[in-house]
Amino acid sequence: MTLPRPVDRQPSLLERAAAVYDFGEHYRAKVGDASFGHARGGPEEEVTPPPAFVPGGVEAQATPQSAAHAAPDLSAIPAEFLADPNADPDDVVPPPLPAGIVSIDRGMLAEHGMIVPGAPVGPLAEEFRLIKRQLLVTRRRVADSDQADKARSVLVCSARPRDGKTFCAVNLALSMAAERDTEVLLVDADVAKPDVLRRLGMQDGPGLLDALADQTIDVESLVLHTDVPQLSVLPAGAKTAMDTELLASARTEVVIRRLLDANPRRLLIFDSPPALAASPAAVLAMLVGQVMLVVRADRTPETEIGQAADLLDGCEHIQLVLNAVSFVPGGARFGSYYGMEERA
Repeated sequence: MTLPRPVDRQPSLLERAAAVYDFGEHYRAKVGDASFGHARGGPEEEVTPPPAFVPGGVEAQATPQSAAHAAPDLSAIPAEFLADPNADPDDVVPPPLPAGIVSIDRGMLAEHGMIVPGAPVGPLAEEFRLIKRQLLVTRRRVADSDQADKARSVLVCSARPRDGKTFCAVNLALSMAAERDTEVLLVDADVAKPDVLRRLGMQDGPGLLDALADQTIDVESLVLHTDVPQLSVLPAGAKTAMDTELLASARTEVVIRRLLDANPRRLLIFDSPPALAASPAAVLAMLVGQVMLVVRADRTPETEIGQAADLLDGCEHIQLVLNAVSFVPGGARFGSYYGMEERA
């Protein structure tokens, strides 16, 4: 949304940034030449642009009369934010993130074919909408059972490596974070080969294993809050040869309880090691309300699925997700409905 300005004055950096960035969201998604409908809601959905941003953190709902006849009061803008007359008008630097917020690399997500927050809904996003609906239904069942304390935790696992469990865990977390009443903490619990933060373009740091090994560490202080609304990440932490023993200790339940108590709206999603390749998966399965077992369509044999399910039977609710399924062009799986090219 472009702020009106006098014609005989150079536009300020804030004005130019307002024309490119959506200040109404926690993240700043560049919309380029697309309309708000195409950039945020898809071609068939009309989306009202966000209110104008006014220095000082006040959102002003401008009336048609004031927008047409009155320029905004920009006197409070510091001099260093005013536009350089010799600067390139397209060289807009986004405002810095608030302290304690870590940016997720949207370009990296797009490059690896993952859900991109703020992008139009596509087939992948819709697939994970269907997956999360089933998990949320199971969550309510667990909440009504004698294991209600486990209702807000999900383990994402696979039988073997390279079946796509981390891909599914990250996409599930991004999809769950879009829920109105849920905040997501994605925990990298693949402690031998952690990969979650790399997938998100984030720097690694202390995390789960550090909090398990040192009782003086408050695990909540290690949580990384991201610029994707309602999504946080907990790194795996420093590697150790005692990872399974740490996860099997009573300290793990204390740490999980601390994470849940810190935010009553929080859902924990654990990215686990493969069940047939590492022992921590079976330990973690006993601590969660449900398991999402990722099965790769073109490589996971039925025998390995059964063996993995047996190892994860410490959790009563195990659901299978078929990964790497080939779609038929023009098929009835969300293609043309979500903006794909219409077929004659």
